[in-house]
Amino acid sequence: MDFNVKKLASDAGVFFTRAVQFTEEKLGQAEKTELDAHLENLIARGDCTKNWTEKIFRQTEVLLQPNPSARIEEFFYEKLDKKAPTRTTNGELLGQYMQDAAKDFGPGTPYGSTLITVGEYQKKLGGSEREFLQSSAVGFLTPLRNFLEGDWRTISKERRLLENRRLDLDVCKARLKKAKLAEAKAAAAPDFQETRPRNYILSASASAWADDFEDPSMIAERKLWSEEVDKAEQELRVAQTEFDRQAEVTRLLLEGISSTHVNHLRCLHEFVEAQAVYYAQCHKHMQELQKELSSANGDTFPNAFAGNPSTSGLTAGPSPLSGTSAPARPPPPSSSLESVPLKIEEVKPPATGTRKAKVLYDYDAADTSELSLFADELITVYTVPGMDPDWLVGERGNQKGKVPVTYLELLS
Repeated sequence: MDFNVKKLASDAGVFFTRAVQFTEEKLGQAEKTELDAHLENLIARGDCTKNWTEKIFRQTEVLLQPNPSARIEEFFYEKLDKKAPTRTTNGELLGQYMQDAAKDFGPGTPYGSTLITVGEYQKKLGGSEREFLQSSAVGFLTPLRNFLEGDWRTISKERRLLENRRLDLDVCKARLKKAKLAEAKAAAAPDFQETRPRNYILSASASAWADDFEDPSMIAERKLWSEEVDKAEQELRVAQTEFDRQAEVTRLLLEGISSTHVNHLRCLHEFVEAQAVYYAQCHKHMQELQKELSSANGDTFPNAFAGNPSTSGLTAGPSPLSGTSAPARPPPPSSSLESVPLKIEEVKPPATGTRKAKVLYDYDAADTSELSLFADELITVYTVPGMDPDWLVGERGNQKGKVPVTYLELLS
């Protein structure tokens, strides 16, 4: 083992002088070289980028994987450079449980067949979630992690080196200042000619003798401090050159933060696109599931949801998946539900059971039996026996007509 004692001692000495300089700066006992304003702004911008990138990265991890144990497991697999095992999503697991339950309840029963149908769509939702997690991890999380663990580590290393170069520069400045003060003090020290009395007169030969026999220790001291000043000036020039070079390297790296922002902006667009695709797929799957359940319920339980018109009216309102656009026009009343055509002008409101409703969307009446609606207006609605559950009778002043339930929000 190569053990260089001299290098170790030199490094320890440099570390000690830097520590002393840093401590004196904090105590206000030493001067500090300030960085130029442009570099200070770049450093502040870099710190801001690092802090917010780290917060966004951590919170995105929580969004994509709320389970902390699963996140820790993935972290260890990543550090061990091993592929994490495929994990079943919650939707896929729920769908499998539903289908397993249907086998015990009986696939031919209404409940069992519905469980099978819902289970299939839960698996589809789980598959969409898996694709979203994979695309988000590759397109958004990975670039953020690469910045934090790659570029930012390099920037931090160069910044620490710049701080060390600054401390070395300030140590050299302090050393040169001390050497110049000592040199000036030695130069001002009194000699024999200056200390003799004013009325003490030497002959020309005696004066030359005094000059020749000037105190040798004072001459040596002046020479020593002159050499020390030259050495300190040389060290200062070297330290200043190294500091300027390191400041330039750090500046170039920090200016690369702008490119990082551009890259993260592109990744952010990809993340939003992945979210849009995922939610669109979920919306599509749920709409298909609702259609299948509606047709299955109509065949198996023809009156299960249409037997009580007032119950249908209580649940009127926009579907949470329908967005802000108006729902489709409901089908015309079925002949099985209305054996006798309803004459609106002969309908009388019940003594009890009328309610106020807020209109959600504009609606144009298809014929004279319907009532045109305007968004955000309030009307009175009620049901009559034998009326299709998708429709209510609405009144606005002297106007009366059938109105679709899906265009209303019933008020209590």
